[in-house]
Amino acid sequence: MTAVARGDQHALRGLYERHSSGVFRLLRRLTADTGVAEEILQETWLAVWQSAGSFRGEASVRGWLYGVARRQAHNRLRRAGPVETDLDGAAEVPDQKPGVEDQVLAAAERDTLAAAVAELPEHLREVLVLVLAEDLSYPEVSATLDIPVGTVKSRMSHARRRLASRLSPSQAPRSMP
Repeated sequence: MTAVARGDQHALRGLYERHSSGVFRLLRRLTADTGVAEEILQETWLAVWQSAGSFRGEASVRGWLYGVARRQAHNRLRRAGPVETDLDGAAEVPDQKPGVEDQVLAAAERDTLAAAVAELPEHLREVLVLVLAEDLSYPEVSATLDIPVGTVKSRMSHARRRLASRLSPSQAPRSMP
């Protein structure tokens, strides 16, 4: 980050190569439109270039980058109106997984879990996604959301409790830590 702050384009390229796919996954979770996510990704890297000098090293580089991306997305999405999508033009991709019965059961579990996660308040859902889907540590989530680590732990605990109460034991996700 120090090299980027000094204007080293090679250092920025290295950061981009290491972290752009993770940043893009985060942006795709924040917006349903791939094109908008790509635009926000570009805006994020421009903001990183311009504000690299503000990186103080209190969090990991990855956590700081995710925070920049999240702020860029929120700024952009706040300015934009609701996005309308034409579902008639969406291509249907056949599922290649074997076993119709297994697929139906897995889809039902996935849908139940997705619905339970979607019902969480945004502040709990956001922490849950960053920890479980993006595999960020609590300190990285803390830096990304600009909240104390204790708040991250508390929100994860609340999110887990709400999910556990929403899901029956037979539907509880097996991979929840």
